[in-house]
Amino acid sequence: MHISYISEPQPDVALLKPREDFYARTHPEPEDVLLIIEVADSSLTYDRRAKMPFYARAGIPEFWLVDLTNQVVEVYARPSAGGYRESAVLGWGETVRARGIAGIALGVDDILGQTQ
Repeated sequence: MHISYISEPQPDVALLKPREDFYARTHPEPEDVLLIIEVADSSLTYDRRAKMPFYARAGIPEFWLVDLTNQVVEVYARPSAGGYRESAVLGWGETVRARGIAGIALGVDDILGQTQ
């Protein structure tokens, strides 16, 4: 994904707006992104302190951080230059719903891939 002239972060998962060429001609731009998901264990601090604010400044509308260490999914929305203005931490038995994509709802248990 191309966010600036000096940075093209590579998220673990990026859900993009459909495009006829499937992004074969150019990298996606921030306005093409619906949701970014990072899965973190050893990269947790970097994903939270470096990538998340970067995504917010770029205007990425929604960011999920799957925290394998604490076994939760952090959900961030409403980006601004200062970071995301809304956040929630969801745990076992809860459901994560994508705000900007109708029909996307995943159980935290399913995301973490194991039982408590």
